[in-house]
Amino acid sequence: MHVDLFDFELPEERIALRPVVPRDAARLLVIDAKTNRFEDRSIRDLPDLLRPGDALVVNDTRVIPARLEGIRVRGDAVAQIEVTLHTRENDNTWRAFARPAKRLQVGERIRFGETSESMACLLAALDATVLAKDDGGEVTLAFDLTGPALDEAIATLGQMPLPPYIASRRATDAQDARDYQTMFAEENGAVAAPTAGLHFTPELVAELETRGITLHRLTLHVGVGTFLPVKAEDTRDHRMHAEWGTLSPRTADALNAARTNSGRIIAVGTTALRLLESAADENGTLHPFSGETSIFIEPGYRFRAVDALVTNFHLPRSTLFMLVSAFAGLNLMKRAYAHAIEQEYRFYSYGDACLLLR
Repeated sequence: MHVDLFDFELPEERIALRPVVPRDAARLLVIDAKTNRFEDRSIRDLPDLLRPGDALVVNDTRVIPARLEGIRVRGDAVAQIEVTLHTRENDNTWRAFARPAKRLQVGERIRFGETSESMACLLAALDATVLAKDDGGEVTLAFDLTGPALDEAIATLGQMPLPPYIASRRATDAQDARDYQTMFAEENGAVAAPTAGLHFTPELVAELETRGITLHRLTLHVGVGTFLPVKAEDTRDHRMHAEWGTLSPRTADALNAARTNSGRIIAVGTTALRLLESAADENGTLHPFSGETSIFIEPGYRFRAVDALVTNFHLPRSTLFMLVSAFAGLNLMKRAYAHAIEQEYRFYSYGDACLLLR
């Protein structure tokens, strides 16, 4: 499909720079693909919008402070380098997006934790070697530290990797360390938050469980590629970045049982949906899964495992807007987004949400 089909105009003021407080006070646009209608509600209405026996599936990945700043020294020339880690290769090797990547060559060293102004404290520094350099500013870095020692250094020196549409308009601060993490976050490894989960609070979860709606967890470590616009003119030419995930046998069995008993599987976020669809067979039965997925969902895809989706509002020309258009229909999603813009919904990671019903 032509990527221009998924474009739309979004006023800059509709981009949320902070989440609402409390989290479950966010607005919720209910989009019903069966009736071709939508309705303005609130996240707090979710228990009323779901049914006893439904199964909510959340992503329990935890965002690491994956943005690192450092310097590269080449003779007398010093260059400031910023990287965002996105995929761990092994105990000491990460793939990352570097900026400006043109200042790096294979074999060069980067010292993170220093700037060209400071170049001081060796105790606070983390060194890495550039092993490879690919298109699009992607590099492979081998760090001098490994395993838990490397994890601790990244946690000490790194910053939360806010998406560019927020980071370009304000600085990251201590509040983001709390705001950009869901209440379900347990498994370290994501470099972007599964943002639909940001709306949930303990009070909301307790109310859902009281209504007979069960909650289940999976893990998909979200990569920074989730923010990248599709640069190809046709979706057939777009390459998805792989992300690692796991669905346990226990969770797969519980979700299959819910489906057998006429319950619906409701993915909280596109990341949960993508892993569930990766783990489902042609009949919609879920199987345990552990590994990478690069599933790309666009209109024409036949959904097998997921019946409803809670998700935020997504970027134009993004794979996520293509996914929701596949789920509910492109024309309906364009109408719904136009309504959301007119009604001043808040967009993107810290914004409001949708409930999509197939």
